[in-house]
Amino acid sequence: MSATETVVITFGLDETEFEDEERLRFAKKLLPLMRKECDAVERVERAEDLNPEAGSKPGIATLIGLLTAEVGLDSIKEFIGFLGDRMGDQPMTVTVGEVTITARSRHELEQLEPMALRLLDAQRQPQGEAKNV
Repeated sequence: MSATETVVITFGLDETEFEDEERLRFAKKLLPLMRKECDAVERVERAEDLNPEAGSKPGIATLIGLLTAEVGLDSIKEFIGFLGDRMGDQPMTVTVGEVTITARSRHELEQLEPMALRLLDAQRQPQGEAKNV
């Protein structure tokens, strides 16, 4: 793993506008591309379902059409560019920590960088020294 701090970003096509099959197809196409062509990504996998349905096998439940990428802080712009080039104007849901945005364009997707940096800055603050995020 690199010495650079990383941020975990979960993303996929917006579930309110796309059927599961379309979202899954998009994620299956994007996953190998990110692994091979996107230097900004240290690791990318299908997003795990942290709250699987009762009776599912633990450790193998994934969320339909969502990917989770580990991106170096110094590579967020490159990641956004890569993702923006491939999403076109398709609405995407992007989650960093507890914050989720829906981006309908590359310009809206660019809001991810300051959001991620503020979130990480807030996490670095000692307990009791909360800062506005």
